[in-house]
Amino acid sequence: MPTRTPLVVATGSVGPPPTALVRRARAINRSLAEVYPDAHCELDYQTPFQLLVATVLSAQCTDVRVNLVTPALFAAYPDATAMAGAERARLESLIKSTGFYRAKAESLLGLSHDIVTKYNGQVPSRLRDLVTLRGVGRKTANVVLGNAFGVPGITVDTHMGRLARRLGLTVNEDPVAVERDLMALLERREWTLWSHRIIFHGRRRCKARTPECGACEIAALCASAPGARIRPTVDPPTPAGD
Repeated sequence: MPTRTPLVVATGSVGPPPTALVRRARAINRSLAEVYPDAHCELDYQTPFQLLVATVLSAQCTDVRVNLVTPALFAAYPDATAMAGAERARLESLIKSTGFYRAKAESLLGLSHDIVTKYNGQVPSRLRDLVTLRGVGRKTANVVLGNAFGVPGITVDTHMGRLARRLGLTVNEDPVAVERDLMALLERREWTLWSHRIIFHGRRRCKARTPECGACEIAALCASAPGARIRPTVDPPTPAGD
């Protein structure tokens, strides 16, 4: 019986990740590319603004539900100027089925107003500008950058955080820390596609409550798979006197 190569897993060490961990992360990405060659953003949109709105609506809601809501929403408010002038009650009624509709309406009105007053009605294409919009964090910004503007970014949603920890690529819970860890492991050009592949895998195979480990295509590379041999990375000893 062949010997199984031990898997190197992250421990939250500061500094460059070990080479073995980088290689495993990239091997996972290559395998997922074969499993999900059509991985893509599953939100329907035609413009950066529409993608921004759809991403805000997708919080605590399925993409399928958002895609049912947005045709009527975008017909009524096709751009930031139109949405900034929306009557709140009507806006809330159009997005009610996505959940948390009052908070989402507040975010949509706020970000639309910001786009109109700060960016001449156009969604900005830089991360530092996107996160200044009300209701927009790094996750939403990276979705827009990667898919509407072609700027690589890692989207740390619930699927990404869960799978990154299960795979042994990070031990962090904070989304910004998870994003940082994954950025250090993967080629920049792959960040957006990695996000789509992981999200596809999380929805179709590595589910939150019932992961299908027995049928998983990347089980041999997963630190949480049954029988996995884990070799944690070790922080280097601190020199005497430091």
